[in-house]
Amino acid sequence: MVLVGHSGAGKTTLVEALALATGAVNRAGRVEDGGSISDHDEIEQRQQRSVQLSLVPVLWGDIKINLLDTPGYADFVGELRAGLRAADAALFVVSAAQDAAGVGGATRLVWDECAAVGMPRAVVVTHLEAARSDFDEMTALCARVLGGDSPDALLPLYLPLHGTHGTQVTDGHAPVTGLIGLLSQRVFDYSSGERTERAPQDGELPLIEEARNRLIEGIIAESEDETLMDRYLGGEELDLKTLTEDLERAVARGRFHPVLAAAPAAEGARQGLGTLELLELVTGGFPTPLEREAPPVSTPQGGSCPPLTCDPEGPLAAEVVKTSSDPYVGRISLVRVFSGTLRPDETVHVSGHGMEDRGHADHDVDERVGALSSPFGKQQRGVASVVAGDLACVAKLTRAETGDTLSAKDRPLLMEPWVMPDPLLPVAIQAHSKADEDKLSQGLARLVAEDPTMRLEQNPDTRQVVLWCLGEAHADVALERLRSRYGVQVDAVPHRVSLRETFGEKITARGRHVKQSGGHGQFAICEIQVEPMPTGSGIEFVDKVIGGAVPRQFIPSVEKGVRAQAARGVALGHPVVDIRVTLVDGKAHSVDSSDAAFQTAGALAMREAAAGARIDLLEPVAEVGVMVSDDFVGPVMSDLSGRRGRVLGTEPAGPGRTLVRAEVPEIEIGRYAVDLRSLSHGTGRFSRAYARHEPMPPPLATKLREAADSAK
Repeated sequence: MVLVGHSGAGKTTLVEALALATGAVNRAGRVEDGGSISDHDEIEQRQQRSVQLSLVPVLWGDIKINLLDTPGYADFVGELRAGLRAADAALFVVSAAQDAAGVGGATRLVWDECAAVGMPRAVVVTHLEAARSDFDEMTALCARVLGGDSPDALLPLYLPLHGTHGTQVTDGHAPVTGLIGLLSQRVFDYSSGERTERAPQDGELPLIEEARNRLIEGIIAESEDETLMDRYLGGEELDLKTLTEDLERAVARGRFHPVLAAAPAAEGARQGLGTLELLELVTGGFPTPLEREAPPVSTPQGGSCPPLTCDPEGPLAAEVVKTSSDPYVGRISLVRVFSGTLRPDETVHVSGHGMEDRGHADHDVDERVGALSSPFGKQQRGVASVVAGDLACVAKLTRAETGDTLSAKDRPLLMEPWVMPDPLLPVAIQAHSKADEDKLSQGLARLVAEDPTMRLEQNPDTRQVVLWCLGEAHADVALERLRSRYGVQVDAVPHRVSLRETFGEKITARGRHVKQSGGHGQFAICEIQVEPMPTGSGIEFVDKVIGGAVPRQFIPSVEKGVRAQAARGVALGHPVVDIRVTLVDGKAHSVDSSDAAFQTAGALAMREAAAGARIDLLEPVAEVGVMVSDDFVGPVMSDLSGRRGRVLGTEPAGPGRTLVRAEVPEIEIGRYAVDLRSLSHGTGRFSRAYARHEPMPPPLATKLREAADSAK
């Protein structure tokens, strides 16, 4: 089960409360061997927020529940997607003390992703103990935002009891002391620190009658038994067993989404309010791995394969959902086994789709599995095997990366990859010192192997090392991991886009390279004519020498020198494009002329031409597609126009969403990943693709030239 929710909603606190209720930890949050599930890495401790997916396995009776705690901040959506891939159900955690931002557009997007694959979902309302918390208001908000066209499919199973004697159901100002079960009509009192069950007192049942009737109608509406509605409307009192079984079936099918309440245990208490009810729902209503379909598989060569089933005796098919590094153990891979059984010390086949644009190559190798363990906080408890449906950590899979498939070496398989967001925030970095420079390449390779939402670029034009991230927080964590895990100190520097230069007018120039210093000298003179060409023409070289003024064997030398100088730039060091260079005349010496001399003369001629002509700067323009809620279409279009963008049009992109297409200079969208999130309240997404280079406005080009001159 994966826990999903806005940052600050209380997901980690809820995981700790469930671990306490199941006896996995003691009241101090410690496990038997001294570890703690709250022992996050130093980055999480310093930032006071989760930045990575964590697994906490607990036992409830004889049922193992894998709790996957995900970060709530949007920059770490890659960890969230990994958690969704590894889980069979999702628990959306919202805070009763937060406003609508806690159930905002970003949460709705994840809800819709789960709905698209039929993943069962439930909602837990936390922070009931906080001032101004309101369970009823938050439940109604969830029904409106997440329920969409079916708000009656998202209803509470319990109502919180307020007051020291549990006699007030709706007074949100009194402390929460227990829950009333709407189906069972029983009161579950937590005021003593452990759950006790009692019959409702006088006056309590009438307060929940309306909510109970609505819940029963919601369950019946999703029931597979079409006679239930007629029986209910006919006045028949449906028994609790029938309602509970129908509820669990509807939850498992992803058709009904119960809302529960939870609060942490009081000091000295063993059970937090609502934790036992939540565990009962998870074990009774959420499907087991046997009831969920595995991702589609194929052979590494693209051949078809029959669908997988969650069978421990079936063909091995496991997936690496997270990769991390330990300073003592090395690389650790969190693996979800979908079919078969994974055992230590066996050789498996590692298959990977590869994402070369993000620094991940295709994988198609055999590798030996190291020790298997079950994580719990910082502790790693060894396990003998991992069966289908379970998760565990595998040590020292040196070639496997996040998203790769592990299968039998004699029957290799490849799982269909899950969707990862494109990193669109560039962060240019450089080594802090020579010692860091020596370690930078290896550190970056390991960093990118751990995080498929990050892309590494070695830009040949700007000669910058660029990490493409999902946001500023993502970038901060990446740089901190380079320092703390891999001992590489780097500095962030301004990111430069790949500009181009071109000639704005036709000009003729001469390149003269004549030197005599004893023995053979150097002699080469060439005269060229440079003229602008249409966008996308590149560089065209034309020979119009008459009468052999430049010997035939040296004409390619002139072209080589011209092209080499064009690649180096003639004004600000950016490559020259879209010109025609015509060699019209020159001179040679029978002894002192050479290939090198005419290359130098060609380069000198280009520099001489640039000195006398107008040089225009060309900037890259990107095709941008912005997916945004209808409410933010106007602000997005206005913002794009303010970035010198040309809005090409809009088109519907599903209920309540619009796709805005535009062309925008890349220099204007370096931080668009951050700005769009703020502009759209976290609901906007965008894509970008290079379109072409276009002339930069003269005022901006002049500003860049002045900045370059002052830096010299």
